[in-house]
Amino acid sequence: MASSKVQWQRCMELFRNHLNEQQYTTWFAPLRFKSFDAETQELTIFIPSQFFYEYLEANYRRLLYMVLYHVFGQGTRLLYQVAVIRNEKVDVPSQGPRIDVNTNVEDEDVRVIPKVIKNVVRKDDLDPRLNIEQTFDNFIEGVSNRLARSVGQAVAEDPTRKTFNPLFIYGPSGCGKTHLANAIGVRLKSLHPDKRVLYVAAHLFQVQFMDARVNNKINDFIHFYQSIDCLILDDVQEFSGKTGTLEAFFHIFNHLHLNGRQIIMTSDRPPVEIKDMEERMLTRFKWGMLAELESPDGQLRRDILHMLMRRDGLLIPDDVIDYIASNIQDNIRELEGVVHSLLAYSVMGSNSEINLDFARRIVKANTRRTHRKVTEEDIVESTCRHYKLTQEEITGTSRRADYVLGRHVAMYLIQKHTGNTVKHIGAIFGGRTHTTVLHGIQQTEKRLKTDSAFRKELRDIEKTF
Repeated sequence: MASSKVQWQRCMELFRNHLNEQQYTTWFAPLRFKSFDAETQELTIFIPSQFFYEYLEANYRRLLYMVLYHVFGQGTRLLYQVAVIRNEKVDVPSQGPRIDVNTNVEDEDVRVIPKVIKNVVRKDDLDPRLNIEQTFDNFIEGVSNRLARSVGQAVAEDPTRKTFNPLFIYGPSGCGKTHLANAIGVRLKSLHPDKRVLYVAAHLFQVQFMDARVNNKINDFIHFYQSIDCLILDDVQEFSGKTGTLEAFFHIFNHLHLNGRQIIMTSDRPPVEIKDMEERMLTRFKWGMLAELESPDGQLRRDILHMLMRRDGLLIPDDVIDYIASNIQDNIRELEGVVHSLLAYSVMGSNSEINLDFARRIVKANTRRTHRKVTEEDIVESTCRHYKLTQEEITGTSRRADYVLGRHVAMYLIQKHTGNTVKHIGAIFGGRTHTTVLHGIQQTEKRLKTDSAFRKELRDIEKTF
């Protein structure tokens, strides 16, 4: 213990050498050594308040770890514990944030308050919300995704490694980011069933945060996410400009990363190109591994088409495969959409032969639909047509089961394809509250995870708008 205390004093000397007197007196002098576990390389220190942890992590993290690695060794992990330290007075600059610290009691005598980063309440019944159909087995490897795929497999097999944490996967729409993120989660959960894995789309995270804020449950919201072992956040660029959501995610990110929990994020652009987001957050995105997914090349598009054919039991001539791969170049989802359409039109057309002329018509129709901007009116109309409902029935107040189903599906599809806010969607459906809309979206997402027939039903609706 004495040796570790001496090492800590050496750290304090180095901190002082790197800071001006006011910075050192305010943020470092109040720190107190608690323990150092040489086996796990975990150094625990006392801090006066929760805010100290957040401020140190936000402003002095690089200095902290530079010094700790130098004195205690590479790979040292820093753990904080909030305590009231006696005879300790912190002089806070008038321009700085205020800190609540008890004073005028004996030094080295501490009264422990709940820990900052340990013993978060964990539940064992967490639904990981993963799409179990998106696995590494059907994530076809090619030049454009080989590195990202290899890194993803490494994370899934050993989620404790620090090199790839966080893992930031980026690339254009439809290149397989969501598939890869789900594949990591599915593999990780199968290899480490005790780990708490959670996939969440950025828009749903934001809705949950808004709901927690309205109901004064922000602490519950943050504590829940701090209990996750592997957090997969899809489309993180949607946080751009969302100050409150970003602040909550900042604290969740810090907690998870500090405790060695895996964070996986996807985005349609690299961190440097995300606008209206604080530099402190963008910097954290780059702490681990940036893995780019590029648009699939010709060979990968052909391989994906062959895999989709085998899955759907289709026989497609090579000249048709070549035509589709040559004319749909950027988006894997468009390839899948064409194969779905070929299957549907072939069956509905009394098993019509899939030839080059047939393929040309399908590709033309899918390309036209893909590049047209979908509106909320399109979605409501398509949903009504599918469920044989009128617009008055789907937006009205009736609780009939078929009305409610159509209503929930339409709410989900509008948010997915237009990005409209929950409040706006509520206005479309007769002025319903954001809580009601959120419930409808969550019910639909939950059923999509487990009901393959329902997933096909929604794909059929999406083909018609």
